[in-house]
Amino acid sequence: MGARQAMRSATRSPRGVTTTGIIRHIDELGRIVIPIEIRKRFGLGEKDPLEISVKDETILLSKPQGVCVFCGGDEPLEEYRGRSVCRSCITELTTQET
Repeated sequence: MGARQAMRSATRSPRGVTTTGIIRHIDELGRIVIPIEIRKRFGLGEKDPLEISVKDETILLSKPQGVCVFCGGDEPLEEYRGRSVCRSCITELTTQET
């Protein structure tokens, strides 16, 4: 089954995740290729950044948001432990760590 056909026959799992039936192998450098149909659907182009997250046993790829991952604020963001976080949330997080 081709990638295009798999996209048309995608099904929703009980967890709310849409499965496409497309399987890709990781190459020797740890890379995978996202099929063109999926890249077009999400407007992804060459060199576009993707955020990698983990939920339970699932690896999630998403377009980085221009908002704080904790409060949703759009004030200037900084990278904090690999995430885009606003200064207010960084301050709150660092005070909780001590």
